[in-house]
This record gives sequence, C-alpha cells and structure tokens, in this order.
Amino acid sequence: MRLKFRKYSWQLAPGHIRDIRQRVFIDEQKVPPELEWDDTDEIADHYLAVLPDNTPVGTARMFSALGETGHIGRMAILPGFRGRGVGEALLQHLVAEADGQFDELKLSAQVHAIEFYQRSGFHVCSEVYDDAGIPHVDMRSLAPSLLTETIGQHPKAMVLGEDTESWLFTDEQRQLKLIDSVAGQASQRLWLYDRLLDHDLYDRHRFRELISALARRHRLSEVRLLIHDDTPLVKRRHQLVELMRRLPSRIELRLVNTDSPVDDQPFLLADREGLVYRHDFFKPAGFAKFSDPGRVKLLAESFQRMWDAGRSSLELRELPL
Repeated sequence: MRLKFRKYSWQLAPGHIRDIRQRVFIDEQKVPPELEWDDTDEIADHYLAVLPDNTPVGTARMFSALGETGHIGRMAILPGFRGRGVGEALLQHLVAEADGQFDELKLSAQVHAIEFYQRSGFHVCSEVYDDAGIPHVDMRSLAPSLLTETIGQHPKAMVLGEDTESWLFTDEQRQLKLIDSVAGQASQRLWLYDRLLDHDLYDRHRFRELISALARRHRLSEVRLLIHDDTPLVKRRHQLVELMRRLPSRIELRLVNTDSPVDDQPFLLADREGLVYRHDFFKPAGFAKFSDPGRVKLLAESFQRMWDAGRSSLELRELPL
C-alpha cells in the first residue's frame, strides 16, 4: 500500500489527527478523554499517514523530554486499514525521522502489540503495567540510526533471541551502539572480557545505567567483568567500578591469570543469545549477534575457564567509595 506521511505541530494539525485518536482510543478502547488529551500534544510532532488520494488512515506523535531520547506515542490506525502494513510503515517512518535526532527511542506498547513493535526492532524493557485500564509494557530501541539500515529487509532487527544477522562494525561509534543494544537486552547474565575496562567504551553514563538496571533486576542477576589490567581503574574513577562496589553481590570483577591460557579477542555476552566480538583488543572492528546461542555457548565456556583461574583485584578493594 502506497502511503504519504505529513508532519505537523499541534497548533497546525488538521482535524483528522484528533478524529482518528477519538475513534480509536476513546470510542473503541474506552480511554477516558481526560487521559487521551494531554499537555504533551503541545510539544510533540504529529504525523498523519494518508493514501495517495489523501484519505487519512493513521496517526502518531513523537517528542523529546530529555534531548537524547525520543518518545513515540498515540499511534492509531483506523479499523478499516489495519492488517495492511499501515502501522508498520508509519512506525518505520518515525524511526527514519529519529535518525540523527535521538540516540534512543522509547514507547509504551499495549501487550497485544508487542510483536508488532518487535518487527520494527523494538524490545521490551519493563514489566507489565496498567495504563488507562489496558496492560502495557515499555519498549525501546537503543540504536535507531542502525534500524534504518534494515527497513524492509528483515523483521525483529536487533531484538535479542530473534535477529540472527551479523552486525559488523569498523568504527567506535557503531561499536558503542551495538554494545549498548546487546547489553541493554540482557535479562539475567552479562559477561565481559577485555584487556581493560576502557573508559571510552565502558565508562559511559548510558552503559552504566544499563548495567545498573540489569544488576538490580532480581536476585539471580549476574554481571562479570574479566580484564587483564586494573591499573587505569585505580588511577581514574570509573562508573562501573563504583557501581560494582555498591552492588558486590551482583557485579564482580576479576583479573585473568596470565599463567593460564587466555583468549586473544575481547567479547561481551548477554544471556545465552547475544554477543559483541572484537577481532583484537586495540581496534574497534568486529561484529555483534543478537541470536547466536551456539557461539555464545563456546565463548561462555572459554570465559568460565578464564574466570575460574582468575583473581580478585586487591587494589580496587582498598579504594575509598
């Protein structure tokens, strides 16, 4: 189905946008009007999907509250046009619009629509909660600029346990986006092996927040950091080290025993599905996989062997909080 998309401010938005939301959310889903119409409309960009003859068929809005994160919401497709790709096309248009604007996209999805959003690369990042009497979950993309590469190519891109494609990287910015996208979907286990806890890679606010969320999720959460050299961590404060010392039962760091066999390539493992693998310690070159349980199993066995032979860092233990 051929579609056109138009963007408006709320002040200049045509009545079709309000009419579609009225029909879908208030009339059909029984959302109270006082919850549907809010102050966010005033600061959001509003999108209208129309057919080639200008028939309006769907709408959505996108706004930013924190600058780096874009929020998608109020996505509604008229009943007669559902199941024909309108919603997916509209969502992909919003992702393309976000490219270059936002480092992260978030949305609140009705539970029955989780798979719909996963097909466009969003993953669940919350427990189920009630919103206007309807079960919802929060979903997000931690690298919307990379999702634009996959539009129309394969579904569930960058979704842990679903996407079997290899995502190559040869520069640091792309590497960081893939590290965050893999690590941010771990639900129980994250194992990291590297020469150093490089400050440019791992001493970042967003990475720290992702690790913190995983470590605090439940009592079985496990974050293991296995490195060769802790000297830079002693000389300069590191957000992961501070977090580790506040959550010692959930986050642990060890130094490899160089008298035992060690791997020559760094890697990050998320649960039993995802990984980021670099070809050597000194270059931002490698690949990420979001669903490769066979390779993850082999790397996890290697990690466990090095972990068992490793030792704790006495220097870090003695640093003041």
